Amino acid sequence: MNSSSNQIGTQPIQDQAGSVVPSQTAKQAKASAHSTQNLLKISEIRDGVAIMNDASYRAVIMCKAINFDLMSESEQEAVEFSYQGFLNSLYFPVQIFIHSIQVDLSGYIDKLEKLKNQQDNMLLSMLMDDYMDFIDQISSQTNIMDKDFYVVVPFFPGPEVNTNITSGSRNFITGFSDLFGKKEKHLTVDEISLENAKDELRNRVQGTIQGLQQCGVKGLPLDTQELIELYYNIYNPDTAVMQPLLPIDSLTADVVEKGDGTTPKLNMQGGL
Repeated sequence: MNSSSNQIGTQPIQDQAGSVVPSQTAKQAKASAHSTQNLLKISEIRDGVAIMNDASYRAVIMCKAINFDLMSESEQEAVEFSYQGFLNSLYFPVQIFIHSIQVDLSGYIDKLEKLKNQQDNMLLSMLMDDYMDFIDQISSQTNIMDKDFYVVVPFFPGPEVNTNITSGSRNFITGFSDLFGKKEKHLTVDEISLENAKDELRNRVQGTIQGLQQCGVKGLPLDTQELIELYYNIYNPDTAVMQPLLPIDSLTADVVEKGDGTTPKLNMQGGL
């Protein structure tokens, strides 16, 4: 998965089964033909798997880094040999992705403020005030960054997989005209192909995690919510600090339907 496919800007509306709901009107579809979402290489995120526009799949493993510099020479050699063996055991390509994100310390300061208000010792309360002022001063002058480490595991299905891209063929003429047209590409994958891809990705993820454990690195696959948050943070580095993404369950909207009966009409005198 390249850097352009590591990101997500908006989130598709999903029904209870987890599939995308086409809820755009013709006017909205025309207005969003050149939206940011059409430039993404992600078609959908479902069951912890990112479905790409080219009918390939991605799973992401979050890894806990180890301090290599603090190890002895023999320990470093053991890690290097284990990592070499892990790479030689792979039968598929992987990508190591390092994500730097700005840390928001406002929640930490609020927590310290609550602890200070519960403190009966006046000296400790004054020390906590000085500490909070120090943190606030540092965060206002510099950007405190944190790094997360990921391993991206891809799966490229064969040509026998049943997929459909509704925008038409991919020859040069249509591909060139689509740059200036207003057609949207929608990828549909049948459930059998999706289940086969999930099984293959599950095996690859488990093998990758076991290989990383031999190097002393612990890994954990990301679920749907964590994948969406990762792509949201990458595509919106500034907004994500101040506006964290809400859980996907809270982003669904109620459907309002017209009830039985007729609506009372307003007469000319202003009464009902």
